[in-house]
Amino acid sequence: MRTPDSKKAIMQHIHRDRAGLASSQRARGFTLIEIMVVVVIIGLLAAVIVPTVINKVDEARVAKAKEDIESIEEALQAYRLDNSVYPTTDEGLAALVKKPNDPSITHWNGPYLQRLTKDPWGHSYHYVYPGTHGQSYDLFTYGADDQPGGKGVNADIGNWNLGD
Repeated sequence: MRTPDSKKAIMQHIHRDRAGLASSQRARGFTLIEIMVVVVIIGLLAAVIVPTVINKVDEARVAKAKEDIESIEEALQAYRLDNSVYPTTDEGLAALVKKPNDPSITHWNGPYLQRLTKDPWGHSYHYVYPGTHGQSYDLFTYGADDQPGGKGVNADIGNWNLGD
């Protein structure tokens, strides 16, 4: 037989359980509006940050191409000091890695480069001797599109415009 006190204790217990159930249902998840607000904020942040990051990557590639050209120029200077001439256009930059078959090249002390590198976009660097831009030779990359001309990352980068 139940006493009035035990009935009261059972009722309090039931009341606590219902209150706990209601509060746990409210705190169980996010509302659709809350989720949409978070998605919009993430989208706005991405719209601002992504173009900035992409520009930095492009700037880094252009800087890397300029550094590569300067390094290859140093190797070409060393080749010229040893042999009194620059490699011909036909011999190309490969003459910096492996001795050309030209019998007039008798003082080749290379390799002047360990290997020929590609530009930051994966294309070969171009070499023309004699140069056509007021230099002894032209050493350049066509940029991202690997086509003459262009603007931005598609612009030609050569030993004649490294300061630009």
